[in-house]
Amino acid sequence: MKALIPVFISIFLAELGDKTQLATLLFATEKNLSRWQVFLAAAAALTLSSALAVLVGDQVSRFVSPKALKIAAGIGFVAIGGWTLFKA
Repeated sequence: MKALIPVFISIFLAELGDKTQLATLLFATEKNLSRWQVFLAAAAALTLSSALAVLVGDQVSRFVSPKALKIAAGIGFVAIGGWTLFKA
């Protein structure tokens, strides 16, 4: 249970205001779509993408050290942030 809390908080905060959440919000504004169907479809999509990330992460971790993965992820996030801030 100890590991679940930081994972939940990290993913929850990372998803706030994310493109996925905004797309879900826009689908929920459609009058001809059931709110429950939008919720279930979005939840299923997020669950599937998370499952794929866990499976790929498990496989990658067999060949690459956790420290190298953290460094690569950090560099990637900084690069994306820089690109987002400075793109024309």
